[in-house]
Amino acid sequence: MADRKNTFTTSSDIPLKATYSASDLPPDLTTEQAGKYPFTRGIHPAMYRSRFWTMRQYAGYATAEESNARYRFLLEQGQSGLSVAFDLPTQIGYDADDPMAMGEVGKVGVSISSIRDMARLFEGIPLDKVSTSMTINAPASVLLALYIAVGKQQGVPEHQLRGTVQNDILKEYIARGTYIYPPVASMRLITDMFAYCKEHIPNWNTISISGYHIREAGSTAVQEVAFTLANGIAYVQAAIDAGLNVDDFAPQLSFFFNAHNQFLEEIAKFRAARKLWAKIMQERFGAKNEKSLLLRFHTQTGGSTLTAQQPENNIVRVALQALAAVLGGTQSLHTNSMDEALALPTEKAVQIALRTQQIIAYETGVADVVDPLGGSYLIESLTEDIVQRVETYLQRIDELGGALAAIEAGYINNEIETASYAYQRAVEHHEAVIVGVNEFVIDEHRDQELLRVDPAIEQQQREHLAQLRAERDASQAAELRQRLENTARGRDNLMPIIIECVENQVTLGEVCHTLREVFGEYRPQLTV
Repeated sequence: MADRKNTFTTSSDIPLKATYSASDLPPDLTTEQAGKYPFTRGIHPAMYRSRFWTMRQYAGYATAEESNARYRFLLEQGQSGLSVAFDLPTQIGYDADDPMAMGEVGKVGVSISSIRDMARLFEGIPLDKVSTSMTINAPASVLLALYIAVGKQQGVPEHQLRGTVQNDILKEYIARGTYIYPPVASMRLITDMFAYCKEHIPNWNTISISGYHIREAGSTAVQEVAFTLANGIAYVQAAIDAGLNVDDFAPQLSFFFNAHNQFLEEIAKFRAARKLWAKIMQERFGAKNEKSLLLRFHTQTGGSTLTAQQPENNIVRVALQALAAVLGGTQSLHTNSMDEALALPTEKAVQIALRTQQIIAYETGVADVVDPLGGSYLIESLTEDIVQRVETYLQRIDELGGALAAIEAGYINNEIETASYAYQRAVEHHEAVIVGVNEFVIDEHRDQELLRVDPAIEQQQREHLAQLRAERDASQAAELRQRLENTARGRDNLMPIIIECVENQVTLGEVCHTLREVFGEYRPQLTV
């Protein structure tokens, strides 16, 4: 077994003292209140005393019908919001019958190619009664258009829809890779959505600026906040440059963070992020509306912390990560399932993950007090340390010309890769302990049930698309694609024509291919 180390630091190399006292508290601490600038203690005065966070389990696999059944199950178990996972072809703008989709249809999420798929996905789920988050980025405009179109079919007007599209393309260039178009075109699609939703869907969060995937790629907690806020600054500036007033779109911005294993640092991280964003919006962008200053965020427990070995241990990891998110003041939360290091989660594992949130909410009492760890010598000191280190990163990114320039220069990727490499070396040298992986290892015989996606789904989806193309008005579809191309070559907002396309059974892949013809595809610069 590894010996206890002689020096103690957080994941971000912030030194930890053995004890903390009043001398470690920042000087302005006594003036900070929940619901008041700079919102370190929470964005609402009463926080969870008025309502719990949204329990939003991320789900989606195989066909729309199977995912619909999972959503209905989760809603019956007390979930309070939907969160849709799409398969890889959908994420990068290919229909299920495209050669590029072969072998990937329905594997890591639900396959959505048309309005018929979207209608099946939400069959029996009234869109005026639920809040839906869609984890989609490059084709986010198309998926939102499909959601709007299905709402209309249900008789739900746009202004009653509530939810979020992730729509964060910069982190795709940094950490995930599910991009389609070059940055300038991608930013146009994003700002067009900002403008459209401001006028038509006021309760829709137009972007979820995501640190989650940055952390999954190996960043530290400080880097997660720094690079996420840098991306947020870039989106705000792009919208202003496109002619939007900051207070017209900023209240619809939201964020998405990871909850990792270092319990105390994670709580401080969330508090620091709120404080930093309020300061950025007020001082840098001159926002006047208090809602423009609020960092509202969703949290997901750390997928990269889950282990295939002794997977039951993941229940404990997830519970502690979820508790950190709640103590840090999250607005919504997804708890990972214990078997996700092995496969898509089974229904039983998903139920345990949801019950974890419910136990925290209803049995622990931590939601009865606003910012329970506010005033803790350690938490307040860590919060301030993270604020200062993030500000140093933001200053460096500004010197490089902003987030996009820092991405193109390889700076952000290099920082993440360096941190990831250092952590992996620590694991290999047993300096960082992962229970059941490099310490406390046992011989295991794995016989648990795993969820498996039927490969016949791909052919089924191809048949659906063939039927759609045979039944729709082909000349109308062609005319709409031409109008979409013309709009893309001009300056008009793209959202109305995309909505019209999908309402008339132009497929997701057809919309994205039309835009590819105008915008081209992004090709990352390869370095050795």
